[in-house]
Amino acid sequence: MSSSPVSPFRGGSVSEAVSGAEIRLEKVTKRYPGSAEPAVDDVTMTIPAGKIVILVGPSGCGKTTTMRMINRLIEPTSGRISIGGEDALRLNPDQLRRKIGYAIQQAGLFPHFTVAQNIAVVPGLLGWDRKRIGDRVEQMMDLVGLDPKVFHDRYPRQLSGGQLQRVGVARALAADPPVLLMDEPFGAVDPITRGNLQDELLRLQAELRKTIVFVTHDFDEAVKLGDKIAVLGDRSAILQYDTPDAILANPADDTVAGFVGAGASLKQLTLLRVRDVELRKDTVTARLSDPPAQVRRELTERGETFALILDERDRPVRWAHVRDLASASSLSTAGKPVGDLVSLQSTLQDALEAMLVEGGAVPVTGPRGEYAGVIELDTVTATVQRLREEHS
Repeated sequence: MSSSPVSPFRGGSVSEAVSGAEIRLEKVTKRYPGSAEPAVDDVTMTIPAGKIVILVGPSGCGKTTTMRMINRLIEPTSGRISIGGEDALRLNPDQLRRKIGYAIQQAGLFPHFTVAQNIAVVPGLLGWDRKRIGDRVEQMMDLVGLDPKVFHDRYPRQLSGGQLQRVGVARALAADPPVLLMDEPFGAVDPITRGNLQDELLRLQAELRKTIVFVTHDFDEAVKLGDKIAVLGDRSAILQYDTPDAILANPADDTVAGFVGAGASLKQLTLLRVRDVELRKDTVTARLSDPPAQVRRELTERGETFALILDERDRPVRWAHVRDLASASSLSTAGKPVGDLVSLQSTLQDALEAMLVEGGAVPVTGPRGEYAGVIELDTVTATVQRLREEHS
């Protein structure tokens, strides 16, 4: 990740730890001609540098309008918006948007551009030279988990929903902006892919420390991703703006409590990460190139039933039962492929859902997909029991 020592906004130097910029909204209002009521009315909030702030609320409450006023895709009627200390409303709108990443549902990619060309759009507009753009494209593809050798020249129509969203995030981050706006970016993909993309965003944020404003109507997603959550009511009125655990513990009013919903203790699982609990590290593992007979022998000696097969980059790829190994000629075909897995960034809620799908323990991966251990159902159920006792 290349990082500039000076913010693109006038906020000045950026620490090594945080590359984001603080955003301030002061009495921001949006009125549309012919409407009796404003769409957004007098919103004031500070979004801290380097944090993920979630805007959550019902459809039509104005959360997307509020976010789009930050990059002036929608012009505010009145109020002030500053980014890194600079008045965003005094900047040329096109220049402003090139300093702010923007990722939306369905990725919004140019269909006739390749993956590489889509990611290169903003660096190209900024006048970067060809080599710098090429290097950045490969770097961003690797960062979001897309092999440049495989995906560089593919077109959007050749990608899955999850791959499209990864390209969208890579494009939004390509010019190293301090601010990333995300408008329900994972809303159009299946639940498993959505969970994986959420994990990926958290992993990226741990590395990049951008200021991210994320719009969703899904409170569970807000709890999982947000450093702070702004629960919005009509016309983007801020009903509560606090950390996820504070909102879960003490909803400000009945409307916020309705968002939290039933089972607040179970929602606490969304605050806890897989990295926070003890993983099983003594599972029998083997490489694809290992002889099946050797793995079968180890399983028998240790009284174990399953071995986890890893590829050359230590990523989990297959589960092999001891009986599968008696006649197997290669570990590449023995047993069955690993179905669902979770990362250290995943929540315990994700882990529980994965276990229900898999019917048992689930492999856990580290920052680059490498094997980190196995999480078991007993671990999660014990945590659920403890949380219930704490909230009873």
